[in-house]
Amino acid sequence: MPDAIVVQNLSKSFRRYDADRPQTLKEAFLHGLGSLRRLAPKEPFCALRDVSFSVAPGRMVGVIGPNGAGKSTLLRLVGGVGRPDEGEVTVQGRIGALLDLGIGFHPDLTGRENVFVNGVIAGLTRNKVARRFDSIVEFAELEPFIDSPLRTYSTGMQMRLGFAVAVHTDPEILLIDEILAVGDLAFQRKCLDQIAQFKAGGCTILLVSHDANAIQQLCDEALWLRHGQLVAYGPADVVTGQYVAEMSAETRRRTPTTRPSVHTPAGTELRVNENRFGSLEMEIVAVRLLDAAGFPVTELDSGDPLCVEIAYRAPEPIQAPIFGVTISQEDGFVCYDTSTAATGISLPAIHGPGCITFQIERLDLIGGQYYVDVGTYEREWAYAYDYHWHVYPLLVHSTGGEKGVLRPPHRWEFGGSPTHSADASMSGPE
Repeated sequence: MPDAIVVQNLSKSFRRYDADRPQTLKEAFLHGLGSLRRLAPKEPFCALRDVSFSVAPGRMVGVIGPNGAGKSTLLRLVGGVGRPDEGEVTVQGRIGALLDLGIGFHPDLTGRENVFVNGVIAGLTRNKVARRFDSIVEFAELEPFIDSPLRTYSTGMQMRLGFAVAVHTDPEILLIDEILAVGDLAFQRKCLDQIAQFKAGGCTILLVSHDANAIQQLCDEALWLRHGQLVAYGPADVVTGQYVAEMSAETRRRTPTTRPSVHTPAGTELRVNENRFGSLEMEIVAVRLLDAAGFPVTELDSGDPLCVEIAYRAPEPIQAPIFGVTISQEDGFVCYDTSTAATGISLPAIHGPGCITFQIERLDLIGGQYYVDVGTYEREWAYAYDYHWHVYPLLVHSTGGEKGVLRPPHRWEFGGSPTHSADASMSGPE
């Protein structure tokens, strides 16, 4: 299945003008030659620089970054609002955009009239809008005011109406720009529940928000922009943790580009902010997947034991770090996730080199390609020190014809009597 959104080498610039420039030629001539010079644009402002990423169908991706990072510009270009200076955007599916709630509304029209106008603009026929009208108004909680002019609505009421219209347009791709603060807490929950329903139904969602916690909780992946450039794109919890760490004045920062390239035994190069994330205050220096005899492996039979050996180095003392191991499929689906914290293990402060192992007595997974992701985290899960994502592949060979993900120890038995007493519920029809 093709990706729902593909962005390749996307760049976009805007022109800046003097704040006190003349608004008309007449005003410029009246104020002399100096005013004429201020009519010309200043240096261009680059909102996006060579941004590339793709989003698989049904995934929810959060876009984070400080003000001026290019988040909204990216969302508008994906939605077809404006043209890039370089690169291209390919979208597979019908787009529903929640870019600026209330844009397109006319203050002199009633709420009812605005619903019909905006529904048609969004691609619905008038009959479809009519059939969904009651649902739209009920969702917006504006039944008593729907026939009043929009100019009598508060800003919150207008935003609720805009959201209600947008989510009733059956989008296959939903673009959301900072709208999770719509209305009161109850209405915010309704909006989040609606977004969750879209996601469960296979809708691809691109969400821009300053709220790293919301991105972490709602999204599968996160995309981090800084000064129009892509900093990181990967698992939402890892990327948002790294973003929060960099934004925090209490967190020591290191410049990722100064790190040397590291190659893993599997031959995959570790690339910071692509398959390696974290502050690197503490580093994972080697990972080995071992079989029952202690030999390195990249393949196992279903049901075989597996040992994950993690070598680390902490140049400075690290208080009570957390180590984690995740086994996921190629599409990112998590089959198993655990950590020292999840199993009640509290590690002491560590300093210098060391090694920790994680032993699985039986890897009862259906045959297929998997990845063993490893990471070490701050003791309160505030951010990752070092996280390796989809670096260590593991091929599990099937020993049967089962389907699914889990292959628990099992057996079939034939014959004998039921283990519980026979009663009327067990007997057949007379």
